[in-house]
Amino acid sequence: MGEIATTGNKGKGVRSDCFVTLELTGQGGIQLQVESKVAVMYGDSIRRETYEILEFFGIQHANVKIEDSGALSLVIAARLEAAIKKLITTNKDWLPLMLEENRYTTAKDRNRFSRLYLPGNSPSLMINAGIHKPDGIILDLEDAVAPDKKDEARFLVRNALCGIDFYGAERMVRINQGERGIEDLNYIIPYNVNLILLPKCENPEQLKAVDENIRKIQQEHNQTNQVWIMPIIESALGVMNAYPIAACSANTVALAIGLEDYTADLGTKRTAEGIESFFARSWVVNAARAAGIQPIDSVFSDVGDMEGLRQNVLRSKALGFDGMGCIHPRQIVVIHETFAPTPEEIEKAKKIVFAFHKAQEQGLGVVALGTKMIDPPVVKRAVNTINLALKMNKLAENWRETYA
Repeated sequence: MGEIATTGNKGKGVRSDCFVTLELTGQGGIQLQVESKVAVMYGDSIRRETYEILEFFGIQHANVKIEDSGALSLVIAARLEAAIKKLITTNKDWLPLMLEENRYTTAKDRNRFSRLYLPGNSPSLMINAGIHKPDGIILDLEDAVAPDKKDEARFLVRNALCGIDFYGAERMVRINQGERGIEDLNYIIPYNVNLILLPKCENPEQLKAVDENIRKIQQEHNQTNQVWIMPIIESALGVMNAYPIAACSANTVALAIGLEDYTADLGTKRTAEGIESFFARSWVVNAARAAGIQPIDSVFSDVGDMEGLRQNVLRSKALGFDGMGCIHPRQIVVIHETFAPTPEEIEKAKKIVFAFHKAQEQGLGVVALGTKMIDPPVVKRAVNTINLALKMNKLAENWRETYA
């Protein structure tokens, strides 16, 4: 018997994935066994691609078994390549074609109300994630991936960035901590990722190391596309260093907080009211605003409690957060609707902005609304509300022409 490697997932409930067993034999050619629920339609193409990949990596003698549960070609390729690279050393990569739909970049100030976490080793959750219209999709290589699956998850995430259409969502990847996270960058930066989430960030040096390695990899691949960074604050030390972290790189667009790890670090329990995290959340909001970036709140973990989620978003919005994470697609609509400006907020903003422009036209140095004087910060907040309402199609572009 030769060396054996296994990758992928199988068993009850597994779909859109496959399990690959690869044994290098040293003789006897390629012995391929394919078990697939869709063998009648796709068995030949699975076999053809398998032979092509084995030949590409110079493997001439092996026993290969593919147990398929309806996996896309890019998934099977990722699983097979991961198995091959467990057994041989090579600098070659078998890459799917980059979809034209995936060649977009994202703006620093884009809406980030919602970001949907997807385990980086679960292809079934990735395939149709974009149809739920989250602002961002996070392919997670960190906590959502078992330690013994982290290496193979890199290949799947890389292939997903190339070949899965996320319908315009910001394509994010949460890397691992430390050196493993730095290594993760090699699998994702060349493939037009939009944003890197840096978990458990506690000091600016961690972020600077990621930033420098992103630039290094881009230079090696002659890339100029923008890659943003979102550090996640998840400890007491991270909270205290929030502003230096937020301000240390021009490529940082947001500062997030992760409350599960933070409350564990405090030695307390996370509650719905959030009293135990009020200081940290407020501190993170202030640090982000001082650095000119977006503050992003933690996830709400009870996916069945929509009213609890709504109340959580209202508290988050009141503290000054611009968005939050979510762990199930059903949370997205509630998050978007609750973070969005209300009709009352839009109407009030319209009055303030209209009064401001009228005062400008009349050459007045003071803006008044009724008997109240309007300060510049209030005008700025109203303008932000109007701009957000326009982005979300809650206000017509020509609203001033129809506003009396």
